[in-house]
Amino acid sequence: MSLAMTLGMTIGVRRTLWMMLGELVGVTIVSGAALIGVSALLLSKPALFEMFKYVGGAYILYLGVQMWLSKGKMAINLDDQNQQRVTNKALIIQGFVTAIANPKGWAFMVSLLPPFIVAGADLLPQATLLISIILCLEFMCLLIYAYGGRTLRKLLMRNNNVVLMNRIAGSMMMLVGVWLAVG
Repeated sequence: MSLAMTLGMTIGVRRTLWMMLGELVGVTIVSGAALIGVSALLLSKPALFEMFKYVGGAYILYLGVQMWLSKGKMAINLDDQNQQRVTNKALIIQGFVTAIANPKGWAFMVSLLPPFIVAGADLLPQATLLISIILCLEFMCLLIYAYGGRTLRKLLMRNNNVVLMNRIAGSMMMLVGVWLAVG
């Protein structure tokens, strides 16, 4: 959600939809994997889980530092050329990595989904319904945060405070990175 707010602030809601696409694909994979038993694998091989956690956290932290320093593709620049520098593919990958590397997302899905599965019934219809509900809720929340970021950008741009905006967005990204790595 912090990523959606940050991107809504820096590149706008419409461009943030690309990140949301990657995020939703990642959430779908995490949800599906939790339902079919990858959770048992991750619990039996905690080193694999830790690797995902640290790599994902380091990547998000790196992006946050770049924004804090007003560098990199995600940093805000008063000329609109900055919006063209971030490719849709990069946004999709960023959303995907954030979803896949989020240990709290895995823990949430592993604990949330199994109680809703009826053992005697077909898994596919149940999984489809559960994952559809999760994706709808996730998308709505991502949109709310992205629009909040856009509103924050408008407020900050009134005073032409781009450096402050980069630092706010970068700080949020760094916090998410640390949260992913140590959480």
